[in-house]
Amino acid sequence: MRVAAALAVLLMAGCSVGSSPGPETTTVRTSTPIAINAPPQGSELVDRGCGTTPIYKGGTLPEWATINAPYFLPYVVATPEIAMGYLFTYPLAAGLNANTKILWYVATPRGGYALEAVGHPLGAKSPTVSFSKAADSGPGEIYPTGPTVPSAGCWHFALAWQNGAQHADVDLLFKS
Repeated sequence: MRVAAALAVLLMAGCSVGSSPGPETTTVRTSTPIAINAPPQGSELVDRGCGTTPIYKGGTLPEWATINAPYFLPYVVATPEIAMGYLFTYPLAAGLNANTKILWYVATPRGGYALEAVGHPLGAKSPTVSFSKAADSGPGEIYPTGPTVPSAGCWHFALAWQNGAQHADVDLLFKS
């Protein structure tokens, strides 16, 4: 009888309302991204860009896209809106000796994984180009890199990070 009473007390204590979590409770950080509203509220359309990717300047962006951000630069927003790139070189230049730089921001933790990208002219399967940037920059979830394309035109890039668990697409216009 005493054993049954002791068990009942323990069960009731474990089910009490308003009790604070014990030390065994762990906090789980989700990797659910907060998307950019496109077009960003208050932004200025700088250029229609190409494909489905216009170029903006200013506006209200989520915190992940503004940590130490170069606000004065134009930027592109990927689809889905969980990645964006500040264009240090605008307009982007084509050619193997072109010096392009884009500072990519991603909405989810990188987890130490590189940003991988494969691109091709919009509407064509070849030629293809690719670039990879290690998760070695900060602050924030950033990847400074510059895609190099052999010819002018609209290029479609598939971006992937978190070992491919996260991905987004962006179309970039390169001029000769």
